[in-house]
Amino acid sequence: MAIKVANNQSLTAITALPSAVSGGAMTLISTTTASSSSTVDITSGIDDTYKEYIIKVIDIHPSATQDFRFQGNAAGGSGFNETITSTHFRSYNNEAGDTTSLAYSAGHDLAQGSGAQILFNGVGADNDQSASGTLHLFDPSSTTFVKHWIWQGTQYQQSDYNIVHYAAGYFNTTTAIDEIQFTPSTGNIDAGTFKLYGVS
Repeated sequence: MAIKVANNQSLTAITALPSAVSGGAMTLISTTTASSSSTVDITSGIDDTYKEYIIKVIDIHPSATQDFRFQGNAAGGSGFNETITSTHFRSYNNEAGDTTSLAYSAGHDLAQGSGAQILFNGVGADNDQSASGTLHLFDPSSTTFVKHWIWQGTQYQQSDYNIVHYAAGYFNTTTAIDEIQFTPSTGNIDAGTFKLYGVS
């Protein structure tokens, strides 16, 4: 098959990458399903096999209106209480379309804090309300660098708002991070799917 070159010199009809080029394939490692869970802990599968891990959080539904948070645990650690520095901003729009915002969320960041990082706030508990998002964790097995992470998610908030959250930060440790915990601020996670992937 001939390679087709457009007038702007872009290439088309390429069906495979050269073997030396990584395609960024995602490998599903585990699936965890919440059912009236006080926490969801991912305690295996995060190691030095991959340089990046992705956790997909799908249709989290709370037992009561709640914030949704996460923390990490260093290898050999005794609890989910690593030191985090982070930043958080969000945009929102309500169903009436008359209240909108794009702003930094100072109350949702951490500055060398060991508490849980807020990912969503005020997720509604009505039957049709839920939240979904994606967490990227970079090179968690490094013993040289801090562990960077990025979060993006969307939620159906208790007062009928759609809120999109963007957060990023780092675990300020050079010890490997090998466990991640998701926690509600109150009540339980009644339903939701957590998929852990490794990125090659």
